[in-house]
Amino acid sequence: MARWGRNTAIPPPRPIPWTMKRVESAETEMRLLPDGRLHLHIRHEVLRGVTPAMLVWWFQHLEGTIELQGRTWPRYHIWHPVDHIAIRYARRLPDGSVGPGAKIHIREALAGNPDWLVDIVTTIERLDEGGFVHAPWIGGVRVASLEYAFTPVPGGTLYENSITVGPENPIGRIFVNRLVRPRLFPDDKARAWLRHNVEEVGNFEFFLPELYACRARPEAAALP
Repeated sequence: MARWGRNTAIPPPRPIPWTMKRVESAETEMRLLPDGRLHLHIRHEVLRGVTPAMLVWWFQHLEGTIELQGRTWPRYHIWHPVDHIAIRYARRLPDGSVGPGAKIHIREALAGNPDWLVDIVTTIERLDEGGFVHAPWIGGVRVASLEYAFTPVPGGTLYENSITVGPENPIGRIFVNRLVRPRLFPDDKARAWLRHNVEEVGNFEFFLPELYACRARPEAAALP
């Protein structure tokens, strides 16, 4: 299993032969909940040629490489060619697979901005053809929830995802959600999260069907 040092340097943008989708291509929502948590939701354009089975496989195989225009890249770098830094499975299931109970270590910088660095370990709570749910926990507190829904439709998949930032417990509602959350996840960073997700999800159309078709090939076990 890959191990990282402390380097969180943002790698140079990777060249991709397509144009990423604009935020306006999706329906987005940002609202403050009564308990102070921030909720963001995206209903993406239909992902043409992408099936829920492909999406499940993808989230089970984030570590690995992809061939693009004659070069080999960490596939996570191509998923978002500007913002993504690195990813690894911090914990797999006892049989080596990835599913509920596994943990993912994510490093990315929203909008390529080092001030908006995301460096978290998050626990998978659901992963199947209906959707994906994961959540980071800090000190025994569930500090956010990320939920994805996959709905098969003619020609592809309707993909919706959301993040709810802030704990639900009473201390969180009084202190973290109202005082800390606006500093750690302010509205401008939230808008960058919306853009980031529209772009990375939209990129699936351009590489995932072919990658899934070639999934029997040996995969790299770790990212550089």
